[in-house]
Amino acid sequence: MLLDLIKAVFLGFVEGLTEYLPVSSTGHLLLIEHFFGFDDAEFGKTFAVLIQLGAILALLSIYFHKLWLLATNMFTDRYARRFVIGVLIAFLPAAIVGALAHGFIKSVLFNPWVICFSLIAGGAILLYVDTLNLKPRYTEATEFSLPMYAGIGVIQCVSMIPGVSRAGATIVGAMLLGADRRSAAEFSFWLAMPTMVGAFAYDLYKDGAQMTANNLLLVAVGFVTSFIFGWIVVKTFLGYVAKHGFGLFVWWRVIVGTLGLIGLALLG
Repeated sequence: MLLDLIKAVFLGFVEGLTEYLPVSSTGHLLLIEHFFGFDDAEFGKTFAVLIQLGAILALLSIYFHKLWLLATNMFTDRYARRFVIGVLIAFLPAAIVGALAHGFIKSVLFNPWVICFSLIAGGAILLYVDTLNLKPRYTEATEFSLPMYAGIGVIQCVSMIPGVSRAGATIVGAMLLGADRRSAAEFSFWLAMPTMVGAFAYDLYKDGAQMTANNLLLVAVGFVTSFIFGWIVVKTFLGYVAKHGFGLFVWWRVIVGTLGLIGLALLG
């Protein structure tokens, strides 16, 4: 049990560190779970989703004031109302695909080989988009057009493949459709709220029966750790991206994906 608690702390740290970065937190967790994970492999897959709640609450705590203003103004301010509608439009495609393909995603795509190749390919795409001479039309995530929100939502569906990265897909989609780096990264935060809450709730509904007392304790430990490190990342990520771009995360993805492929080839 002590070893499982240590694993839960480490996985919570990885979740909090990677959830809002364009590097695929689920991909990292599943790779770590494959090589060093819990004895119960099915619980390990569910654990990787459930501890996202800690990172979700870290984001909500930081954005609470903005969320409160939106909630109180959305019925009287057409700009606030349009942004809320835009987030919901962007959320719906992934919600529909995730619900319809839940079984296929967990049984087929939650595969370490898929994750490693997705990490490397996604890194190449992120590097390509980051180096394009794009002419941003938007500098605020709240000002995107409704068709742009819809387009980002469709592109985000690719992140159903572990290793692609929800944040990465959102950022790439937003930049290609006219956002600058900072507003693209910030919109990935906004879109994360309904997307991650939905994924958490659906996974808990589908797999909640396997939550023993020990499993609940492990989830709680991972949750607290992911909250702490998720909070740190959210507070620092936008400023870093605005100054330095996504180069660091490209190499991060390529290195992790390559090491994963080497490990799979040697250890299976």
